[in-house]
Amino acid sequence: MTRVPLVAGNWKMNKTLGEAVRLVEVLMPQLDSLERVESLVCPPFTALAPVAEALRGSRLKLGAQNLYWLEAGAYTGEISAPMLKDLCEYVIVGHSERRQYFGETDETVNLRLRAALGHQLKPILCIGETLAEREAGQTLQLVGQQLRQALTEVPARELHALVIAYEPVWAIGTGRAASPADALEVIDGAIRATFSELYGSEAAGRVRVLYGGSVGPKNARSFFELETIDGALVGGASLRAEDFVQIAEAAAP
Repeated sequence: MTRVPLVAGNWKMNKTLGEAVRLVEVLMPQLDSLERVESLVCPPFTALAPVAEALRGSRLKLGAQNLYWLEAGAYTGEISAPMLKDLCEYVIVGHSERRQYFGETDETVNLRLRAALGHQLKPILCIGETLAEREAGQTLQLVGQQLRQALTEVPARELHALVIAYEPVWAIGTGRAASPADALEVIDGAIRATFSELYGSEAAGRVRVLYGGSVGPKNARSFFELETIDGALVGGASLRAEDFVQIAEAAAP
């Protein structure tokens, strides 16, 4: 089953307005020529509007890094799906840094995921294990559980918009990537297997699954060569135009 590769750049808390626009101005002419790869950048909230304007007419897509599950109200500092949907096509949900530093749980990840889908945003759902959980042999069980809880009350008709990112927490920002064999074991043995249990094998074959965690130009192709991996959620390397373009080129079928 053909799945279009997706390479998404999570800029995290980086780039001023001017820096953000300059980066996409460098990226656009190079990424627009990659017709068989979908490319996406996720700037901080402050840069979404100017980057959206800069991307007008480009094939490079725009996403947000998070959202709150309620539509409006007295929730200082939060951003809702209706605020994002006129600017963005995608939104990252449940990133491990949100779980680690800001108290997000599997339950709140589910609420955010459903809010995104309910407002026609495409969520990139992040799941993955810590080093302690991996060393305890809990990876497959934990990742399957995270996926089940995130998809609670998500109907099959909305699955076309969903992207899943397997991000082992111990590999994020550490320079220590999982091996392709590690990623293959989890994506097939936990993510696609659990998805198949919930929605059937056909749906499991359609959903795009990315790898994330210290992905760079030197190791990206080794992940993309595996049929089960459909691209990458890229952190630090997405802040450097040359590196991000090389990763996107490596994802081309």
